[in-house]
Order: sequence, then C-alpha cells, then structure tokens
Amino acid sequence: MLFRRLIGGLTCAAVAHSAAGQSPAPAPPGQQITRAGSTPSVAGPADYFTGRARIDPVYPANTDIDVSGALVTFEPGSRSAWHTHPRGQYLVVTSGVGLTQEWGKPTQEIRPGDVVWCPPGVKHWHGAAPATAMTHLAVTGTTAEGKNVEWMEKVSDEQYLAR
Repeated sequence: MLFRRLIGGLTCAAVAHSAAGQSPAPAPPGQQITRAGSTPSVAGPADYFTGRARIDPVYPANTDIDVSGALVTFEPGSRSAWHTHPRGQYLVVTSGVGLTQEWGKPTQEIRPGDVVWCPPGVKHWHGAAPATAMTHLAVTGTTAEGKNVEWMEKVSDEQYLAR
C-alpha cells in the first residue's frame, strides 16, 4: 500500500510538471555492470609484496564514491609490505587463513567472514598464513588526488613469523 502511494505520488508529480509546461528532472544514470573476467588480474609488485600475490580489481573509485575494491589472493607465506591508507581500508576475508599486524601490536590470525578495519594512517601489513593461502576483498578509501596507499618497508621474516 505504501509503495502504491509512493509510486502514485511520483506519477502525480510528473503529471503536475507536464501540465505546468515544465519537463521533469532528468533521470539519474542507470546501473552499470562490469562482467566478471573483464578486468585482468595483476601480480602484486615485488616492491610491495613478499611472495606471490594476485590482485583482481573489482571496481575503481569514481566521482560518486571515493572507495575502490579489489580481491587480493596471497599464496602461503606471502604478505604485503608495511603500509598505511590515508582514508582507511576494510578487509573482508573470503577464503583461507591469513595474518595481519598493526605496528607495535601482536600478529592476529584472520579467517573467512572476518572483517578488519584499518584506520587512516595506521601502519600495518596483511597476508597469508605460512601454510595456507588467503583471499580478501580490500575496500580502500581514496583521496581527491587519487591516493589510497603509502607503501613502506617490507615485513621481515622475523616479524612475519613472530606471534
């Protein structure tokens, strides 16, 4: 019933605009679908990753929403370098077992369904456990200048293995 009232009200408003000689406001652009497999995977650059990591872009930031998304798959033992995000980042673990660490704090294990919030400017790393691959969806805030990460030094084997 409420839906009918809302739709009826919109229809009446459109008719009122037409009757008054005004054209209704232009409709917003429609949905866009990016087909799976239409964006190529890229290898995680050796300057920013230890071991093998694959990045599958999901969506870029745009003028309407200032976040990007990517699926990142880490092979067993692989990990990112230390880094920060100027606007923060969510990690949603989708498969496997991973590790993450905030600078000065203990390493934590992460599993499918876990969501990690990395606040802006917090130095951290994330990657796979030593014997298990891990994939996460990274939802990363982007600045007006298009920046979403500040890379730092690589995580040493000692840091990675310390718990």
